[in-house]
Amino acid sequence: MKHSNIRSQISIFLLAAGFLLVGFIIGRQTGEINHESIMGAEALAGLEFSPAERDSMIQNLQGHRASFEEMRKLSLPNSVSPSVAFNPLPHGFIPNQSQIAMNWGLPASVNLPQKEHDIAYLGVAELSVLIKNKQLSSERLTRIYLDRIKTYGDTLQCLITLMEEEAIVQAKAMDAEMAQGKYRGPLHGIPYGIKDLLAVKGTKTTWGAMPYKDQEIDETATVVEKLTEAGAVLLGKFTLGALAMGDIWYGGVTKNPWNLNQGASGSSAGSGSAVSAGLVPFAIGTETLGSIVSPSTRNGVTGLRPTFGRVSRHGAMALSWSMDKIGPMSRSALDNAIVLAAIHGLDTKDKSTIPAAFNYDAKKNLKDLKIGYFASYFEGERPGNIRDRRVLDELKALGVELHPVELKTSVHVPSMLITLYVEGAAAFDEMTRLDLDDMLVNQRRNAWPNLFRSSRFIPAVEYIQANRFRSILIEEVHKIFQEFDVIVTPSYGGNQLQVTNLTGHPALCLPNGFDDNGSPTSITFLANLFDEEKLIMIGRAYQEASDWQQKRPPLFDR
Repeated sequence: MKHSNIRSQISIFLLAAGFLLVGFIIGRQTGEINHESIMGAEALAGLEFSPAERDSMIQNLQGHRASFEEMRKLSLPNSVSPSVAFNPLPHGFIPNQSQIAMNWGLPASVNLPQKEHDIAYLGVAELSVLIKNKQLSSERLTRIYLDRIKTYGDTLQCLITLMEEEAIVQAKAMDAEMAQGKYRGPLHGIPYGIKDLLAVKGTKTTWGAMPYKDQEIDETATVVEKLTEAGAVLLGKFTLGALAMGDIWYGGVTKNPWNLNQGASGSSAGSGSAVSAGLVPFAIGTETLGSIVSPSTRNGVTGLRPTFGRVSRHGAMALSWSMDKIGPMSRSALDNAIVLAAIHGLDTKDKSTIPAAFNYDAKKNLKDLKIGYFASYFEGERPGNIRDRRVLDELKALGVELHPVELKTSVHVPSMLITLYVEGAAAFDEMTRLDLDDMLVNQRRNAWPNLFRSSRFIPAVEYIQANRFRSILIEEVHKIFQEFDVIVTPSYGGNQLQVTNLTGHPALCLPNGFDDNGSPTSITFLANLFDEEKLIMIGRAYQEASDWQQKRPPLFDR
């Protein structure tokens, strides 16, 4: 009798499961929203509702889906941002808005090298002096870099669009202005390149991705317009990992000049590779979650990730409206400061920009800064710790007093990264729904196509909750930086890269040596929101006392 009851219970269970499965299949085939499909959604969200609650939901869910279908009838360009804009400012924090004249502390003269590859490896600061003193014309300098791009661009797979004719015209115009006594400032006549997610009218803007390789956007990014106004000469558009991930793009894999068997990392892969190989003195990159820091490290260049809202993103591809940042990659901290001075500022075309002064004065004393370091990140035998600890010793030798501090938060930081995934999925909604994501080269599990598809199932409520926790994180990190002007950290120490990208804090990543395989390594300096001048102070002092930023990859030092 007992066995019969068990068999009877099993039969009832199997019959119920069968009905459930049939109902789920029929519901899926017909697109019906029913108890079974709701139960499937519950499993994805980690929730559980009663049968009565599910029954009550059906009509509302049908209405929601109808709304989705109506919205999808209209095409939303990537350039349209959400009406709710992220603000990184903690309670009561108001950036300084009193702008003063810059004091770059540039030398009165610089010796012009005899060999062109030595000229190519000069920094923006040195080149600006040469041009101002009329020892070097913008046209000659532009042609030097154009020749190097044409010689090495294919080897590095770092170039998407060469703008040779436009560059020569601009360089000649800058020389003509010099002849007339008009000097625009330290970027006058200086060539550069941009990451190909920045629009330039009349050129393709491919975003490094096959679905967009012939895309033309009928406007020019604010960053490019500001650099043109400063007198800089745009040479071309460099590669990026497709849709701002990694170094794999539709044309190949961008190479690290120090090791051609290795990718340049990303996603600002072409910008980092080109600066490292002496194809330009500076390039523009972007960062959402390491895309300036990582290629700066890999290619041995100096990258500045500005405060969120410091630089306009108008005309740039959106990946994450609340995390994307635009910044320079160059040979030195000082070079990055010169570029940042030209590109920062409020922009009425980008409502995420925040008015704030950027005041750098070379006469300020480094010893006036209170400098901390994330002590636990420098402990142990983690690869690179010897080089990172050496940086601390070198800073002490400069007379800096270092104070130990820890990066402690009460919230779970990795869970907040759903912010990036959801915003990215929204930015490329049509690409996913129209199956254009199949055209992307990188189809790995953790590549954008799969991440965007997976992110469709992140509940809107959890996205909002993640951003509420992010508000707590902003306040907690701000409390740490109220005690320090600069904090030194290993570039990949702990979860600081995630934390500071979520909070919008600025970072300066600069070379600090080489690993056992001969690849460059880096150290990172962090500062409070809109305190980039303090990063430049410590970065310049460190680089003037060392020479890692002057190293050249042997294959391109010719």
